[in-house]
Amino acid sequence: MLITNKWKEYECLDAGEGEKLERWNNVVLRRPEPNALWKKGNNNIWTQADAVYHRSDQGGGFWEKRKKFNDYWCVRYKSLTFKVSPTGFKHTGLFPEQASNWDFIINKIQNSGRKIKVLNLFGYTGGATVAASFAGADVVHVDASLGMNEWAKENIKLNKLENNKVRFITDDCLKFVKRELRRGNKYDAIIMDPPTYGRGPNKELWKFEDNLYNLIEVCLEILSDNPLFILISSYTKGVTPTLLENIMKTSILEKFNKGKITCEELCLPITEKNLILPCGICGRWENE
Repeated sequence: MLITNKWKEYECLDAGEGEKLERWNNVVLRRPEPNALWKKGNNNIWTQADAVYHRSDQGGGFWEKRKKFNDYWCVRYKSLTFKVSPTGFKHTGLFPEQASNWDFIINKIQNSGRKIKVLNLFGYTGGATVAASFAGADVVHVDASLGMNEWAKENIKLNKLENNKVRFITDDCLKFVKRELRRGNKYDAIIMDPPTYGRGPNKELWKFEDNLYNLIEVCLEILSDNPLFILISSYTKGVTPTLLENIMKTSILEKFNKGKITCEELCLPITEKNLILPCGICGRWENE
């Protein structure tokens, strides 16, 4: 279990009954959380929300603002800064539990003693891209959404990393990796956070259960002769750390027959009841 507990400008105040209450710097948001199946804590703190997300019967939903605040603002994690903005699909542009992976990325790259080239697939708003660039790596960031890539560029600028070597590619991730294989391009580290379901910019269909194994196998073909790590995150329901570990063992270890694999839950501490909120999972292969 990886518990991300080093935040100062983010806090999960409480969670329960299908919701969570979070402090993002000075803004408190209340939104759905399907993993919070227990009773809530002190009901009084739930009334402190500056905005509440309401689901729509037609899909998606909307934010009800109860106090005035900016459409976007920043939060800092250690030396990193990120733009936060409530979206129409309940998200904020940042998954705070991923900070454990940012620490891992920075540590591995800075201690490698060499220049590292990183590929970040399904890069979203660039949390891992920022971490890798901050650590000194050259990064290729790929996402099917042009809007997410623009957001990631903003995060790079917020961290004053725009002069670093970072490429942003709007493309279907599997198609991009296959093209990199044909071009002979290699990477020392690969990061991916594949969705449960999605479509590429040209309506390419992605299903986690159908496409993940194939993507990993193609990614193995574009790793350098001395790879550093592979990092896979998942928020797909029913995909457990054991399941992900089995996938990584039967793909990565069969090719390299070296290194170690660790798969764990990504979690956040809940302040109100001193509980742990399970958020997703991640798997790490590290060369040895």
